[in-house]
Amino acid sequence: MTTASDAPGPAPVDGGRLQDRVAVVVGAGQTAGETIGNGRATAVTFARQGAPLLLVDRDEASLGETAEMARAEGVEVATSVVDVASDDGPDRIVAAALEAFGRIEVLHNNVGVGLGDGPPHHLADDAYDRIMDVNLRAMWRTCRAAVPALRASGNGAIVNISSLAAIAAAGNLTAYKLSKAGVNALTQNLALTNAKHGVRANAIMPGFIDTPMGVDEPARSLDADRTAYAELRAGLVPLGRQGSAWDVAHAALFLASDEARFITGVVIPVDGGQSARVG
Repeated sequence: MTTASDAPGPAPVDGGRLQDRVAVVVGAGQTAGETIGNGRATAVTFARQGAPLLLVDRDEASLGETAEMARAEGVEVATSVVDVASDDGPDRIVAAALEAFGRIEVLHNNVGVGLGDGPPHHLADDAYDRIMDVNLRAMWRTCRAAVPALRASGNGAIVNISSLAAIAAAGNLTAYKLSKAGVNALTQNLALTNAKHGVRANAIMPGFIDTPMGVDEPARSLDADRTAYAELRAGLVPLGRQGSAWDVAHAALFLASDEARFITGVVIPVDGGQSARVG
């Protein structure tokens, strides 16, 4: 079921920027919250721009909601319920895309967990392992599995979701910071090793974005008022507000489209100026 906050969101002025380019969006579902998440907003944005979609998530119900919204934009949508961190997850994702569409031109990796993280001297092994497995290892393995199909397309694009935590102070987020710094390095290596095959790879570092994962989950865990917590985050952004998932989705659209055909190996902050403040 969709809600008012899920729906329409700002759309780019022009359409067809991904017309008939098969896109795989990993992490297309979302946790419960008052706003839309990055993966769902990206799926809808890609659909509005004409991309046939394979949507992937481990939460079948949430994935189904996203698929319903994407199909409403008039494109073909297939789904695959997969835990990306499972041993066979990446191979299943690629196989599902090839079975449904016969090709892959865009791979969008929107995965990230942080439960149990903490400062280095308090971080437990199992929490560290889970965060690194999902945020970095699974992303690398999904890219590895998809690279042959992306190369075969002759015009492939990988967009990985990193985090401003990769470069900013995040003392209580040891594993998350390490994993997202690894995503940045992975993206650069993918760009360099696949450029001659026509595959571009770029990453996005969201700052404070008003999503269920960014606001609702931590507010619940802290037993804090959601509005107050959101306002606290907004006050730390130079533009004076948090971004929305649509801001991340529009950056992903640009990087996936031919408008960015000479851009590869870059990491773009979508953060309202936070990285400029960090330096």
